[in-house]
Order: sequence, then structure tokens, then C-alpha cells
Amino acid sequence: MVVNYYIDRSILRVLAFDDAETEAWFIDSFEEWRKAKNLDKFILLGHSFGGYVAAKYALKHPEHVQHLILVGSAGFSSEADSKSEWLTKFRATWKGAIMNHLWESNFTPQKLVRGLGPWGPDMVRRYTSARFGAYANGEMLNETESKLLTDYVYHTLAAKASGELCLKYIFSFGAFARMPLLQRASEWKVPTTFIYGVQDWMNYKGAQEARKEMKVPCEIIRVPQGGHFVFIDNPVGFHSAVLYACRKFISSKPDSESLPEDLTLV
Repeated sequence: MVVNYYIDRSILRVLAFDDAETEAWFIDSFEEWRKAKNLDKFILLGHSFGGYVAAKYALKHPEHVQHLILVGSAGFSSEADSKSEWLTKFRATWKGAIMNHLWESNFTPQKLVRGLGPWGPDMVRRYTSARFGAYANGEMLNETESKLLTDYVYHTLAAKASGELCLKYIFSFGAFARMPLLQRASEWKVPTTFIYGVQDWMNYKGAQEARKEMKVPCEIIRVPQGGHFVFIDNPVGFHSAVLYACRKFISSKPDSESLPEDLTLV
């Protein structure tokens, strides 16, 4: 199930002055949705920024999350990390300064697509064709699949501004969390599976560092031939990884389940 949250600009102006309050808006909204759906215990999966929100939700409401699955999750590194020197160097260039200014000004790809008006769909089509033209096995998306994906991406980007308006308050330029999840790893109370595409630009090593501090079961799975959108790049591998992560809940003999071929535990 996909849940979209829309946030009014006036509300954002109130919340955005405090990073913790901005995060709380997402977490508390999800908790209200859980109550409305009368859910008690469930497996929670989040991707990218959704993974960050899912992790923060699990930290606040661990009693409701049986297992947490984080796919290419943001938030496990900060620009203060020694490995982030490249960002400091890039910001010192004129290109980096412009990109950083655009980020801090809340100029998003969504805003660009909206501004293009009737030319927006064609630009999105060019992007999706170039980025998602084929699956990991080399099989091309058919015409129907390509159209559906383009329509989905376009309407998601062109819709009324919502969660995107919060990003700059939670992440600095480069997708570095202002309040990194790594700093709260010792507080983890929910068994967790991390899933990363081998070519994911989100670094899985942040999850490895977090695991050292966690006191609950934690595994990290890497899926071949997949990037940040591993569920599109290699859907078969991604589904295998998710099913393996959920083996305790769907298999009569979870301890005898072996990691599917081609997947890697790190």
C-alpha cells in the first residue's frame, strides 16, 4: 500500500523552523493513519526518504513494528563524516555553490517539472526511458509498462507540493541527514533488514556501522544489477530479498530458509 501525505505550505512554515518538529509531522501523521486502519503489529518497509521516516517511526513506536525493512534508506551518514570530504570540495566550486543554494532555496526537480507545463511529460518520458528502459536481465520494458511508469513518475512530480518542501530541513545538500540515524543505532528496538542495490548511490556501509551499535537482529542484503530504485531495476531480486527478510512470518521453517541465489549478505 502506498500512502501519500500532502502538507499545506502554511503548516510547513510553522514546523520547518525546528528539524525535530518537521520529522514529528511525518511520524505522527503515520501513527494517525495506523490508528485509522486499526493496525497493531505489522512489517514496515520504507525506501529512501521513506526509509528514514520508517526508521524514525520504529524508534518512536517499536511496539507496533514486528520487522523493519529499509531499502536504500537515507539518513545513515552525515556531512560531518570523514568520507564526506568530496561534498566540502564540491561546494567550493561554482557548480557546487549553485547546487547548494538551489537546495537551501527548496528548488526541487518537482518544481522544475511543474514549471515546464505541457513540456513536462516529454521530459519525464525521456528520463524514464534512459534510466528505466530495461530490467536488470536486459529485457526491455514493453510499451504499456513504459507508459505506466512515465505517467506515474510525471503525476507524482507534477502534483501539488507536499513532503518535498520538508527535505531541506531534514537533509543537507547531498542527502546527508541533519540528525543521522547512525547516532541512534544503540536505541534500536526492532529487528531490521537493510536492502541495497549493488549500484545504489546510498552507501550500505552506513548500515554496517549502525549494526555495530544495534542490540537487535540486523542483516544487510545487497541485490545485484540494481541501483537506488532496485525494485524497478531488478524486481525479481528485490522481491526475493523482501521475502527472505519476512521469512520468520511467512515460512513454517524460517531457520532452514537459505539466502536466494545472487543475493549477498554483508
